[in-house]
Amino acid sequence: MDYLPLHLDLRGRSCLVVGGGALALRKIELLLRTGAKVSVVAKAARAGVRTLAAEEALELQERTYAPTDVRGRWLVVAATDDAAVNAQVFADCEAAGIFANTVDSPQLCSAIFPAIIDRGPVQASISTGGRSPTLARTLRGWLEVRLPQGLGALANFAAERRARVKAALPNVRQRRKFWDLVLSGAVAERLLGGDEAGAEQGFAKALDDAKSRVATGLVALVGAGPGDPELLTLRGLRLLQQADAVLYDNLVDRRILEFARREAKRIYVGRRGGGAAVAATQDGTREQDEGELVLGERQAAINALLAARARRGECVVRLKGGDPFIFARGGEEVETLAAQDIDCVVVPGITAALGAASCAGVPLTHRNVAQSVRFVTGHRVDNAVNLDWPELVNPRQTLVVYMGLLGLAQIAAKLIAQGMDPETPALLIEKATLPEQREVQAPLAALPAAVAKAEVKGPTIIIIGEVINHRR
Repeated sequence: MDYLPLHLDLRGRSCLVVGGGALALRKIELLLRTGAKVSVVAKAARAGVRTLAAEEALELQERTYAPTDVRGRWLVVAATDDAAVNAQVFADCEAAGIFANTVDSPQLCSAIFPAIIDRGPVQASISTGGRSPTLARTLRGWLEVRLPQGLGALANFAAERRARVKAALPNVRQRRKFWDLVLSGAVAERLLGGDEAGAEQGFAKALDDAKSRVATGLVALVGAGPGDPELLTLRGLRLLQQADAVLYDNLVDRRILEFARREAKRIYVGRRGGGAAVAATQDGTREQDEGELVLGERQAAINALLAARARRGECVVRLKGGDPFIFARGGEEVETLAAQDIDCVVVPGITAALGAASCAGVPLTHRNVAQSVRFVTGHRVDNAVNLDWPELVNPRQTLVVYMGLLGLAQIAAKLIAQGMDPETPALLIEKATLPEQREVQAPLAALPAAVAKAEVKGPTIIIIGEVINHRR
């Protein structure tokens, strides 16, 4: 470790900046934000520095630097364009035992200004030891998007309630477990989402539960998007990284599971070969292959498993392809959890239709040909696709069919029988947004045969309408 990371309290402390140019101004502004008492010595100061001096935000002396200028300072910044002056400032600080930072000269630094992420009272800093400030800024950019904007509010929320928790939970280990639950569970999610009243209500309940040693966790229904891991939302990523268990199925790209924390249990809850599915017993304690289950039974088993793990105090992520509320049975899971008073949050995802259309270059709406879009599921019940066929035949509408591969021939025949032009453009997209994405385009009447010839396996999205002619 080249440098020890420290966060200094400079409020009212005397700090010196030698130099009055653009680089010096950036350091001055940063020091002023900390509440430091800033003095500037420069042969010639730029307008921004003079303005701050005129506003009495700092003391400015436009003259040559003198070694005595460092006396009594807590921190000195050398930011001139004269290498000899910068070296002299550093040498004087070393002799006086004062921390010094020399801009763009790490060899003349006993203190480094890191790249800073500021979320109110929550701060993170990144340093490369002066080797590459640009890399430090790049890393800051990566982390900026990972840290919620509401972190400061969350820190203040916790600070305002520390005494209350200490009084209710005298045991240190019990308090630590409580705060782990609150800051990575439903209370934090509500506050980060702007629901302060809901956060307080959840906090009060969690504290009452902790006093009675009852702990209920959080279930998050997270939309994984259409496939490409980079299309996962930032909030979904954050919840994956704090999950104790992740329930997933066939529609979730396995690379997304790598975003979950290493300790999280990964539980497959989709159908296996031959129709078998992962299930749970009534109390949700078993997670194993129970043989073939019909869809309703499998969903009931998933619901039981979500509830059972949440009752253990876990953060459980139900990871769903696309969006949790678009043909993903998310509504049923929310209802089940609400009936048991289990906190549940829903994180939207890019639904498969939008991801597939974008990657295939298809505008789902177009001013000249389609003013509406209809999403339907082609899932078969008793070997038949049961849809409101007359409503789907509209030449000014784009029709998107989810899970329509097995019933494609029937879907095309039904639409044509209801009056849709057999020559209507149609497109099937397989494994949308992934490197293996394939597309089969043909008139509606010819699409089933073209798809069969291409030996498509799925998952698929089917788009039908004149917008296909406006592909990129």
